[in-house]
Amino acid sequence: MNTNKHVMLLGGDERYLHVIDSLAKAGIRISLIGYEQLSFNEPNIQHVGLDNADFSSLRAIILPVAGTDLKGKIEVTYSDKQVYLTEQLVSCTPKQCVIYSGTANQYLQQIADVTDRKLVKLFARDDIAIYNSIPTAEGTLKLAIEQSDETIHGANVCVLGFGRVGITVARVFSAVGANVSVAARSSAAVARITEMGFHAIPLNQLEKAIGQMTICINTIPSQVVDQSIISAMSPSVLLIDLASKPGGTDFDFALKRGISTFHALGLPGKTAPKSAGKIIATVLLDLLQST
Repeated sequence: MNTNKHVMLLGGDERYLHVIDSLAKAGIRISLIGYEQLSFNEPNIQHVGLDNADFSSLRAIILPVAGTDLKGKIEVTYSDKQVYLTEQLVSCTPKQCVIYSGTANQYLQQIADVTDRKLVKLFARDDIAIYNSIPTAEGTLKLAIEQSDETIHGANVCVLGFGRVGITVARVFSAVGANVSVAARSSAAVARITEMGFHAIPLNQLEKAIGQMTICINTIPSQVVDQSIISAMSPSVLLIDLASKPGGTDFDFALKRGISTFHALGLPGKTAPKSAGKIIATVLLDLLQST
């Protein structure tokens, strides 16, 4: 690893402590903003402020998983100060500086476009998404156990979506003895669901089948759990939505129906921050090595 590489981390949760550790051990010079409450012994880690930071030598800006909000505010866990990413700050970086974020909203994308900086959305990558599906599925199982008054073994569990997260969730719940059904749109997904030994439900037939389910887990990032689906559910169902904001559930209507609903965001960082941090660090190191 080139020890002259200089990156800046702006904010982040416990996962990013493991990112910092991995990057520092690789000899990368790290500037930290939003970590004032912590101390680091490594000589290549430095606390800086937005007013005195050296942006001119940065090879990368590393943002938290959520990136920024729509006003540029960044989530910080280890500081009492508010941190904002602005177009002016990014324009002070070299043209080859890359912005790494877990996800990106319109505000962050616009900054990257206007400043002509490359923006890498880490959680859009297959490798991170698949690795992260493991702690996500384990965290979902933990939540289901805590919120259920019966065993998961023998429960009728319906997973909505058969993408990178849905596949792992279905496997984990099946492994502990649940009767797993998976709802998906495409005929190819329905065929693969059947081949893997799960009960396949075409998504357009979900309303007919959902009433028999004890637990419903949504992974589809569009509102598929609408009023008609919720109305067909048993009032005792446990509904867990794993889709990123705003989720795939009509939460207000579910609340009116008295259904236990959880929008379980950021499970990797909550249930296995060390593993989740190592996943991010491994991919970041690989990307930094190639630039």
